[in-house]
Amino acid sequence: METKATTSFKKYIIWFWAIVLGGLLFFVGLFFAGSVGGLGALPTFEELENPQTNLATEVISADGVTIGKYATENRTPIKFSELPDNLVSALVATEDERFYEHSGIDYRGTARAVIKPGSGGASTITQQLAKMLFTGERSTNKLERVLQKVKEWVVATKLEKQYTKQEIIAMYLNKYDFLNQAVGIRSAARIYFGKEPKELEIQESAMLVGMLKNSSYFNPLRREELVKQRRNVVLLQMTKNNYITESEKINLQQLPLDLNYTPESHDEGYATYFRTHLQKVMRKWVQNNPKPNGEEYNIFSDGLKIYVTIDSRMQKYAEEAVSEHMANLQSYFFKEQENNRTAPFYDIDKELTEGILDRAKKNSERYKRLKIAGKSSKEIDKIFKTKTKMKVFSWKGDKDTIMSPNDSIKYYKHFLRSGLLSIEPQTGHIKAWVGGINNKHFKYDAVAQQKRQVGSTFKPFVYATAINQLRRSPCDMLPNTPYTIPVGKYGIPEPWTPENSNQEYGGMLTLKDGLAGSVNTMSARLIDEVGPENVVRLAKAAGIETEIQANPSIALGAVDLSLYEMVSAYSTFANKGLRVKPMIITRIEDKNGTVLKDFVPKTQEVLSEESAYVILNLLEGVTKSGSGIRLRSNWTSGGGAVTGFPYKFENAIAGKTGTTQNQSDGWFMGIVPNLATGVWTGGEDRATHFAGIAKGQGATMALPTWALFMQKCYEDKSLNISKEDFEKPENLSININCDEKPEDTNIGTSLDTDF
Repeated sequence: METKATTSFKKYIIWFWAIVLGGLLFFVGLFFAGSVGGLGALPTFEELENPQTNLATEVISADGVTIGKYATENRTPIKFSELPDNLVSALVATEDERFYEHSGIDYRGTARAVIKPGSGGASTITQQLAKMLFTGERSTNKLERVLQKVKEWVVATKLEKQYTKQEIIAMYLNKYDFLNQAVGIRSAARIYFGKEPKELEIQESAMLVGMLKNSSYFNPLRREELVKQRRNVVLLQMTKNNYITESEKINLQQLPLDLNYTPESHDEGYATYFRTHLQKVMRKWVQNNPKPNGEEYNIFSDGLKIYVTIDSRMQKYAEEAVSEHMANLQSYFFKEQENNRTAPFYDIDKELTEGILDRAKKNSERYKRLKIAGKSSKEIDKIFKTKTKMKVFSWKGDKDTIMSPNDSIKYYKHFLRSGLLSIEPQTGHIKAWVGGINNKHFKYDAVAQQKRQVGSTFKPFVYATAINQLRRSPCDMLPNTPYTIPVGKYGIPEPWTPENSNQEYGGMLTLKDGLAGSVNTMSARLIDEVGPENVVRLAKAAGIETEIQANPSIALGAVDLSLYEMVSAYSTFANKGLRVKPMIITRIEDKNGTVLKDFVPKTQEVLSEESAYVILNLLEGVTKSGSGIRLRSNWTSGGGAVTGFPYKFENAIAGKTGTTQNQSDGWFMGIVPNLATGVWTGGEDRATHFAGIAKGQGATMALPTWALFMQKCYEDKSLNISKEDFEKPENLSININCDEKPEDTNIGTSLDTDF
């Protein structure tokens, strides 16, 4: 007969097994319910195969460098083979020591987490990936959190069946948000260390793995010392798991973070103005080139790859050249404005000055935001007069200051702007595009958006028309005397008699002398010989798209054109008279590498090869004895404002300077056999300019940027920028051997001055 104690003990045993088995059955039932979608929708097979994620569109340069991205999330996925071993080791050692042993769920780690809460180890890498991909944010409700955890387990086991361990690691690192626009490991490596992932050192990989615990908390830009401590924990874990030795750990833990913060926002990095222009081009392209299902590609999330013509090396040199010269030139402009009571403007009255500043105010983002917010004009005016803290641009870096928005508008009006565009004439490929001095503070693009009077840089089209149609020779002589086109001819309302800028007349000049000295009487005679309509026709065929009025004054450059148009047209001279339409894109691929579009150049014959060579010969004269002579000489009237002088170029250069009325615009167009580059410099407003010609001419404002850029390009032998002579056509029938000597010409002070 059983005792009472024995009966009681059996009861406890029954209850024990009932609880254990019941809990197990509950767990199995919960897991089963989760696996069939009873706890909420689960990803389908197709979703597992192609998990939805926002992928950045990459802009890839001609030399294979990613120069920018368009992104909702700045993520560019990479394969496991592109990850360094030290990064994978750091990840496994820190986040999931038994990663290669389990099938998605680490039961030992889970049991430890249940028995000893806070000990960690419950979530495997696969579970963390499941949570990021499919199960959403962590719930604060305990019951919901348990159900969410079950879903994570279910998805994790599915992921383990569907993917290899290597693929899971790659997916996890590609998905994680490392903050500061660094979504995914490739962006993180580039932004925090300026490297591709494969180039990461052990300590750098350890820092990034350390951020996986909580990137908001372990943010290296805000908590450097804390992040270093976390990195050292990762290095400790790597030692415990035999990935590095004790001595390596000790040495690595002593190293600083040594960040090389390289943000990839739209206002930073290289080719910012180009990327803005490219985005506009791509928006139109996706509208006209839908996906197979009819949907429009999203350039911010579909992971396209846009292969562009820009060369990252040349782009870097171009931006450096613009910055070097403009910072120096600006210092001279600031100094001049100290004695200008209407600074930074000349030649305008108070009413016009107020009009310029008022337009700038109404075009500002601050004004537009206040208008949208419903503020009255009186309220807005008060805000613009009130001093406030702000960060403003300077050539020594952004600076914190206190000023009113009105004062900041006037402050920015003091800054001279500049643009540079460089094209390979034979292909039409745009190799460098600098739209301004700083895209963050000065948005207007001086390459494509802006049109300014081109001055003497238009004269070569007049000469080219005379050469192409009349077979004029550079050695032909014309009188340097005033020349009048009478009223009514070409529809002009009054007689037109242009003056030479230096007021020097007399004698006979060759065409080569006339272009080298930018002699206005010569240009007037030539345009009357060929007719303005023919000059316009040739200019448009060469690449000028702006509507030009066919009147004689265009011979002196009285027409507003863009830098883009001018460099495109000058490229025609360098390409033996064949115009190749400028290109910025060579190929577009989707995220899988499928080619969506290959772009091919469009060509048009504009000039005969002989005529093109003769105009190049004329333009070489500008750099040998005319306003471009400072490229070769040891003397300049521009003084210290001519940055980097002397340049001492000895190779063939065809060029032309240009300076408009009151020195409002300075231009230089320079050509070598396989590169045509143009530079414009001036104020945002035409009333912003140097008072005198020495510093205000194109040879001082624009030519130095060209010279600095070309010096840098020539120093980089991998670019193969030509120093050869221009190729001479066989059986050249136009005489170019004038046996001229600069000292025998009658072009006066224009040897170092352009008007």
